[in-house]
Amino acid sequence: MIKKAILLTMGVGLTMAVLFARNAASYVSTTYHRFTATVEDSVPVDFQIDRARQMVRDLDPEIRRSMHVIAKEEVALEQLNSQLNNNQDKADKDKKDILRLQTDLGQNKGTYHYASRSYTTDEVKHELSNRFNRFKVADDTLASMKQMRDAREKNLDAARQKLAAMINARRKLEVDVQNLEAKRKLVEVAQASSDYVFDDTQLARAKDLINDIRTRLDVAAKLANADVNVPTEIQLNDASPADITDQVTEYFKLDGKDTKVANEKKSEGDKKASEEKKAEVVASNLAKDEAK
Repeated sequence: MIKKAILLTMGVGLTMAVLFARNAASYVSTTYHRFTATVEDSVPVDFQIDRARQMVRDLDPEIRRSMHVIAKEEVALEQLNSQLNNNQDKADKDKKDILRLQTDLGQNKGTYHYASRSYTTDEVKHELSNRFNRFKVADDTLASMKQMRDAREKNLDAARQKLAAMINARRKLEVDVQNLEAKRKLVEVAQASSDYVFDDTQLARAKDLINDIRTRLDVAAKLANADVNVPTEIQLNDASPADITDQVTEYFKLDGKDTKVANEKKSEGDKKASEEKKAEVVASNLAKDEAK
């Protein structure tokens, strides 16, 4: 029984070891990422912004090195172009001299005169052969130099584009850092505003005080107007009551036609009411007679 328990324990342990060894990389990776995320979250935002700003500044030496390399290549290309121009001028002169010798040999003369000296046909042919061989070598060299110049100019253009892209990227990063700084300040202001809690009772008391002051000022204004409008003379005669129709006309701003129509309707109403009253009296008298 003890032997079986020992074997079972060893089997479980071996199984756990195999499983752990198989997933060890996953455990380590997960632990590392969680630890890294925790550390990054604990770093203050101000420090991270300063770190980003410093990283942008660290691009300056690389930009200056690139500018120095480009400047050196531009000088080297200028020198190469100058050398090519000189070689091209010499090649053009050599070609002209070769064609002159070729033309002179076509005349089939026995003696040829150059610079106050006389040369035989074989000597001129030998000179033409030497010059032609040197010209072909120089022409091949000139073509190779032109190809090298074109390749270096292409590389220089690529380096200029890369430098321009690097400078533009740096400027954009500077703007991004400035925007992050501004956003951080706005977040600080928002957090400060949210931390300050308004006292509703204090706010209500302030509103009540303002309303009370406004009411007192309105009352004081009315009293001041009342004091101004108090009559200073004794009225000897009672004021005649104003005509109700005039009051209605003035209130509703009725013209003469509307007033006339209103008076006519009033007269008709009074006449109708009088007739109804008379009819009621007659009906009352008839009822009394029947009762007797």
